[in-house]
Order: sequence, then structure tokens, then C-alpha cells
Amino acid sequence: MIDRRDNGGVLVNVFYKHSRIKQYLKDGRAMRIETVVNAPRDLGCQARLHNLEELQAKARAANRRILEVERAGQGCVLASPAFERIAHPTTDEVGRRTPALRFGDPRVMALAGALCQTLLAATGFTNKNLRVLMTGLLGTTAYSTGQMTYDLRRLRLNGLICRLPRSNRYVLTDDGVRITVFYTKIYNRLLVPLTAADQAQAPPELRAALKTITRHVDDYAAQARLPRAS
Repeated sequence: MIDRRDNGGVLVNVFYKHSRIKQYLKDGRAMRIETVVNAPRDLGCQARLHNLEELQAKARAANRRILEVERAGQGCVLASPAFERIAHPTTDEVGRRTPALRFGDPRVMALAGALCQTLLAATGFTNKNLRVLMTGLLGTTAYSTGQMTYDLRRLRLNGLICRLPRSNRYVLTDDGVRITVFYTKIYNRLLVPLTAADQAQAPPELRAALKTITRHVDDYAAQARLPRAS
């Protein structure tokens, strides 16, 4: 949850059961992150004093994960080899084929958006959790349990998720955070606005820029004596 503070700053609150993480800019100078654990069992710890060290380690790990997600969101530019590895089918050293996650495919984009909603899940996510998110993002498109199992497999083979030991829960890897944030940001902030740039609701500056690009492309085509498409 994001709140506006009286001094004009922004306060970010992350809640999990009885616990809370608060993030804000201290005196306008430095970012501060605070974790309050009101029930140690929320993080799988006992309440006795000799368990304090374990509780502190888990709380710091939660803080670190939030910072890693924010860092990926601010700088998620991918080197071309990494993008190509995910966006095209590959084969590993034992000949096992890894299906692609092609940018722009509606199911892949919904998958990236659903995974972004699990970034701060303290205990990871399950097949069922992710399928509910996918169903909502795909709208009227049917999405079966089998499709979810297939998508989890290709996410795992591409190194974007890993399975937690002795459980049916998954978490995003570092590459998974970067890829899902990159796909979602590019699609929502660049591709969708640009494809609607010639519509009346688009900003006048964007429509004018699109007209300028179109005019220059037409000039180059005319100079090259390329006929217009019928």
C-alpha cells in the first residue's frame, strides 16, 4: 500500500499477517526501511528470546527482497543474449528442449503480469495461486490446470522460478524478477501507448510525433521509388 505523507513524501507499507514493513524517505535525505514483526510465527520462528537471531535474519531477508525488486524495476534493461534466451526456444546440454516465452504473446504477457503480483509474496506461490491471477488477466480466455502446469515447467526450465524445498510452492529467481518486470513495463508503458498513439485520446504531442515519423518514412519510400501498399 502506498500513502502520501504530510511533508509530501511517499510511504510504502507491506503487510503480511500480523507483520509490517514500512519504507519512506527519512528527512528527505535517505531511504529508510523498517520491519515490525508482531507475531514471530508469521515468519516461521518461535517466540523465545534465543530465537531472536533467526527472526532478525528472516526480517532482513524480507527487506532485501523488497530492495531487489525495486532495483530491478528501476533498471531492468536486458542484454540481448539474455532476452534471446527467454524469447526463443533453446536446448540444454542434455538435449532437453526449453519452450520460449515470446514477448507480446497474450498468454506470456498475462503470465508476466501475474508473476509481478507475486513479487512480495513471503511464502512464494502455488499452481492454484498463479492460475487465479492468470484467469483474471486473460479475461474471457479459458485457462486450464494443464496449461498452468505447462507454464510453470517452462518458467522453471528458463530459470525464472525455482521450487521451494519439500513444498509445492515457487519463488521468482533474480532473472525471473528482471524478466517479468521488463516484459510488463515495456508492454504497459511503451507498446500499448504507442499502438494507440493515433487515437483521439492520445496526447497531442504523441500524435504529432507519430505523424512526423510517418512523414519521414513516406519520404524515404518515395525517394527509393517504393510503391505504396495497396
